[in-house]
Amino acid sequence: MTGGIHHITLITRKVQANVDFYAGFLGLRLVKRTGGYEDATQLHLLYGDASGNPGSLITFLVWEDGSPGRVGYGQPSEISLAIAPNSIGFWLTRALQFNIATSGPAQEFGEPVLRLHDPDGVIVKLVGTHAVKGGDLWVGGDIPASDTIKRICGATILTEKPQETCTFLADYFSYISGEKTETITRMVSTSGDCIDVRDATGFWSSAPGTGTIDHIAFRAADIPIVTGTYDRLVASGMTATAMHDRKYFHSIYVREPGGSLLEMATDGPGMLIDETLEKLGTELFIPPHFAEEAENLKVMLPQFGLPKDARFIYREFPFIHRVYIPETTTGQKLILLHGSGGNETSLMPFASKVAPHATLIGLRGRSTEEGSARWFRRFGPLSFDQKDIRSEAEALAAFIEGAVEAYNLDLQRTTFLGYSNGANIIAAMMQLHPGIVRNAVLLRATKVLEETPKADLREVKVLAITGDHDLFGAHALALEAELRGAGADITVKAVSADHEIGPHDIDAVQQWLTA
Repeated sequence: MTGGIHHITLITRKVQANVDFYAGFLGLRLVKRTGGYEDATQLHLLYGDASGNPGSLITFLVWEDGSPGRVGYGQPSEISLAIAPNSIGFWLTRALQFNIATSGPAQEFGEPVLRLHDPDGVIVKLVGTHAVKGGDLWVGGDIPASDTIKRICGATILTEKPQETCTFLADYFSYISGEKTETITRMVSTSGDCIDVRDATGFWSSAPGTGTIDHIAFRAADIPIVTGTYDRLVASGMTATAMHDRKYFHSIYVREPGGSLLEMATDGPGMLIDETLEKLGTELFIPPHFAEEAENLKVMLPQFGLPKDARFIYREFPFIHRVYIPETTTGQKLILLHGSGGNETSLMPFASKVAPHATLIGLRGRSTEEGSARWFRRFGPLSFDQKDIRSEAEALAAFIEGAVEAYNLDLQRTTFLGYSNGANIIAAMMQLHPGIVRNAVLLRATKVLEETPKADLREVKVLAITGDHDLFGAHALALEAELRGAGADITVKAVSADHEIGPHDIDAVQQWLTA
């Protein structure tokens, strides 16, 4: 009988650190990389055993540079992975070698447990146990087969309704009540894995975000079992989602009485539906319903390197940023500054069409307006916080100066491309900190500085593109005159468009870059 945990899904803030921990330190195999099925701009990584079998899968939604969540009731709080009992010493030594802090080993329900924290702070327990049998062990790294992680051992759920949570797990996922402590009831499946239901009465509530566990999925042999469970849930008054086709499995979601999100997922079709065993986890897939946007999405998803592979090393700077490196590069670099409400990836599809072989560096503005990112504050549509403009322009200049050394930027071959609010901060930085920007593309820019400093821009080339139907287009004239008066070699191009950018802008920028 199929039962137990299918997979556990968590949320990470840094994809490279995540890969280094789960594939590098823990030695799990990366068995799938895909865009999210609900939001394809969100990378989804799946780790598991050699074949990516259900019961071995730890998956991550990558919210790169996203906001941290809060662990609390109504959410799982920790995961556990099964190892051989005599492997605890190996993992303790390995943790020391990798400079990973540990707690223990200690006995929990009669089994030795070593506690770790992953890079996002999630508790990962390595449990020495014979209760859980291993599948296809992945021995492609530097971990002996005898010490390799077997599969998922279990997870802990925090709930203010422990009895109702336990009953729910028993009724719908066939877990059986086992050993108990003062605050924990261990629920055990036919596969030997367990869910520790912990009474979190008086604890604070959970909040979604990075460093949290999104949901636990339980196994079903086939679709009829899932649909039957769905019918029983609805008949009992529970709110469950309709069936989702996730390509690798079919599933439904439901929240148990304590608030944690649970899933029931079929064992098939499985991870080998679109890759061979040898190539498992090497190709980036975009869900079929996002196929028309596949090329744009691939540019927006964060890149990473597997253990021992080359990878881009990010440095700590005042601005959150994302770097995209194409398979073949020419040495050209584009620094991208989004418009109001955008982020560091917003302009990457546009820029990759403009210069397919350029390295793209997208930045995220630090000011906010009703939760949306901007480059500086404003008081109205055409009234801007002058102090904030100068402060953020100075910070941006400092970022560029640091990136010149850290990222090997040649400013002569670097083009700053900004849209709307992003174009405005580029123009302001050119005037306030001359000598940094040598090439600039300003899309729908306007004059924002009330007092324009004297600047020598004779070494600067600028392409300013306005939209014929842009309501703010007339306000670009004053900026263009200022830049020209400062000596900039400025080309002004009007395209048939409003304030939004599109194909005509791509053509104009391509022509200017290659002229």
